[in-house]
Amino acid sequence: MRPALGGVRPTPFGLWFLLLVLLTLVGCINYSLSLGYGLTFLLLGAWMLAGLHLDRTARLVRGTLQAAGPVTAGQAAPFTLQLAGLSTRLPLTLTVRGSQGQRVRLRQSAGGPDQPALPVGLPAPLRGPLTVTAARLVLSDAFGLWHVARPVTLPGPVTVSPAPTPSALPPATPHAAGDGQLRRVPGPDEFAGLRPYQPGDSPRRVSWRHAARTGQLLTRETDAPAGQARVLDWADTRGPTEARVSQLAGWVEAARVTGTPFALRVPGHPGAFGAGEAHAQAARAILANLDPLPDPPKVATASTDDLPDAGAWTTTLAALAFALAPLVLRQPLLMSVLTFGLLGYTFARLRRPLPAPGLAVLAGAAVLGGAYLNSVYGTLLGVDAGTAMLGLLLALKAAESRTGRDARLLILLGLFQTSTHFFAGQGPLTALHTVLAAAGLLGAAARLTSPDAASGQPGLRVAGRMLALAVPLAALLFLLFPRPDGPLWRLPLSASAQTGLANEITAGEYSALAQNDAVAFRADFGGTPPAPAERYWRGPVYEAYDGVRWTQVRLNGPTPTLTRTGPAVGYTLTLEPNGTPWLPALDTPVAVPAGAVLTTAFQAATRPTGARSRYRLSSAPARRGEREDPFRLDLNLRRPAGESPRAAQLGASWAALPAPERVQAGLAFLRQGDFTYTLTPPTLPERDRVDAFLYGTRRGFCEHYASAFAFLMRAAGVPARIVGGYLGGQVNPAGNYLIVRQQDAHAWVEVWLAGQGWVRVDPTAAIAPARVNANVGTALTRPQASAAPEPTALARARLGLDALQNRWNDLVVGYDGEQQRSALARIGVQGAAAQVGALAVGLVLAGALALFFLRRQAAPRDPMQRTLDDLARRTGEPLGPGETLSAYAERVGALRPDMRPGLRRVRDLYHAARYAPQPGEAALRALREAVRKLR
Repeated sequence: MRPALGGVRPTPFGLWFLLLVLLTLVGCINYSLSLGYGLTFLLLGAWMLAGLHLDRTARLVRGTLQAAGPVTAGQAAPFTLQLAGLSTRLPLTLTVRGSQGQRVRLRQSAGGPDQPALPVGLPAPLRGPLTVTAARLVLSDAFGLWHVARPVTLPGPVTVSPAPTPSALPPATPHAAGDGQLRRVPGPDEFAGLRPYQPGDSPRRVSWRHAARTGQLLTRETDAPAGQARVLDWADTRGPTEARVSQLAGWVEAARVTGTPFALRVPGHPGAFGAGEAHAQAARAILANLDPLPDPPKVATASTDDLPDAGAWTTTLAALAFALAPLVLRQPLLMSVLTFGLLGYTFARLRRPLPAPGLAVLAGAAVLGGAYLNSVYGTLLGVDAGTAMLGLLLALKAAESRTGRDARLLILLGLFQTSTHFFAGQGPLTALHTVLAAAGLLGAAARLTSPDAASGQPGLRVAGRMLALAVPLAALLFLLFPRPDGPLWRLPLSASAQTGLANEITAGEYSALAQNDAVAFRADFGGTPPAPAERYWRGPVYEAYDGVRWTQVRLNGPTPTLTRTGPAVGYTLTLEPNGTPWLPALDTPVAVPAGAVLTTAFQAATRPTGARSRYRLSSAPARRGEREDPFRLDLNLRRPAGESPRAAQLGASWAALPAPERVQAGLAFLRQGDFTYTLTPPTLPERDRVDAFLYGTRRGFCEHYASAFAFLMRAAGVPARIVGGYLGGQVNPAGNYLIVRQQDAHAWVEVWLAGQGWVRVDPTAAIAPARVNANVGTALTRPQASAAPEPTALARARLGLDALQNRWNDLVVGYDGEQQRSALARIGVQGAAAQVGALAVGLVLAGALALFFLRRQAAPRDPMQRTLDDLARRTGEPLGPGETLSAYAERVGALRPDMRPGLRRVRDLYHAARYAPQPGEAALRALREAVRKLR
């Protein structure tokens, strides 16, 4: 894409960068990645500010291309580029085309009040006139996201002298002039008189005494005997035209070096005798333009893509490795070795000559990596497998990359990879890493854009400053950008489950969870949490039993009754990603959030999101299912025929008792049976496992006791089922909320009693009361304890960190559409129109603030020079290189007569402030006021 003159436009890299940001934003919307919003808006803010800064900085830039000296065919014609109106350093690209078919491209950073003229060498393969036919000056921002073309004043034609062929001068021969013998010619021997000074005369030949007396520059002329002169004649040369011209040029150069007088005689030029630099220069000009001129060669168009140096590649690979670093914590070790091994090998190739991996090797590594990931995860579509595969592909792409386009593609893919880390976590450390990774990748882009960045501002510093200035824009977008309440589409995020509350329960299911201290959810009651005995968090309900496992069933019968027996309590549940639909609700849930349902088993469920989610629920003491579906009651009495006959016989022996007494009989059997609460129970057989547990091992965890008790109740004729969920939770005094971990997973029993409905019975409490009163750890060591021990100093520090994490989750991670509308309503912004209006006003203000700081950074440090910079912006005309303020005022005044009085006043005040012995603040203030009054 070629930028139109005067218009700031995105580069191809900038357009792909914007597309990446938009795609990332769509993903964040769909998967409710709040931190992803933040990173996306930060990158978008940097993209916008880079364009605005370039537009403001480059608006007055003008370029002037000037010839810088003589040139000989086969060399580079020296030119210089003078820049006016550029007060800060910016990457530029200058493309120059010549009349002889040559093309040169210069890339570097330039700008600032003290910036010297940039040298430009234009190849001059042929003698003759050389004209710069076109020059294109393109400025870009530091990261190469935007570019703008600025005008360039072209120089006049220059003469390319022929390349001399070194050779000795021809012998001296007397030559006639008129009727007599020519006795003397211009030469270096004797004084012959004075003549007016001509450009090219040696300063040693200037009569400085005469110049001091009269003020006129005169040059001393000398002569020599005619016998010393040489005639450089076209007739004395042989061969093709260009060879003859080169031989004559060699003779001219030899005569100039030795000071020998000579006359050049070629067709159309009889030639006169002379000596010195000016005479030689005139002779070279005659030879340069001698007909016929050579035909311009056909020059192949060079590729416009750049080849980054080793420093740029090193920066890019380092930034990419840092962006991929979190993969080490969650992908298989073999994938980490393969990915970072490839990056290390690519980096080593920059330091020493090593063979590049062939396409077959790279393709084979990709296939093997994909096959290995598929064997580990069972798919390549989930988050874990997908991000690991993307990291491998990035390393493979880096290994085969060569051009700047490849490096920029790696930067874009690295930014995308960085955003995928939010699927694994959205904590403060993840946020810090992603911001640093984005800064590193943008710094690599700056290093690619400015090849001379090693001698200028480091790319990482430039990226950090731009991201810091984009923070207000990102914060406004984060707060005000409309957030939908649901996803745009639904796809599984991972092929593996992330929590232990499964669709079925077998012996050992919950004891495995008890060793996992990861947070399952946090519950904030806005006040005092419920007592430990009331912290039963209801999850899946298991009603079907086949002798080995308990599973859920879905019944579509009549809705059971729910009668509250106490006041409801509301709380906010912050659920960690788990990949399951269960909403662990305090028993019994009476109100669930929008999008969630309450099943006929009084189980709250919603669609899993795969991300941390916040829900508002309400629970209350209640009688559940006083009127229940007979089919369900019958289902909860069924037992596999012939299974565990001793336990069945025990339960049947209680059948004559009233139902509540049967329950108490079962609990009494457990209390008096010398049972042990343990995480390491013996393995139970496939058949008659209830008998094996009750009359054999007598060692188990909650699922063992719940399964055995439910079996006994069914044998006794009492409908019974198992409820899975969590029990307890640790109160965090730093935030007055409950932390429920995976190790708090628990299973208990519900029995149905006429007139009471489903009644909770916890058989584990009969064995280890501490499981209800304290926690799992206390129940394992002191089963009869009535309370948990006081937390240690380390535990208190951990709770403090968790409080910070919870606050972060509330304010940042959990900032969804509902919370956004609530926050905006508190400041009087209600409705979509008001929200969009507030967003537009905020973006304008934040953008103006960021541009103010950018201008402050780009403005010259000298207050007087800064005032001249402001003057140029108000008039729209930059100061030319070396142009004085007086000349500038006259030039602009001629273009804008209405500004002439104001410009003259600025000129006078500037001179007074600049050259006064002690100008003081008053003079500078008056100068600034005069500049501000210009319109």
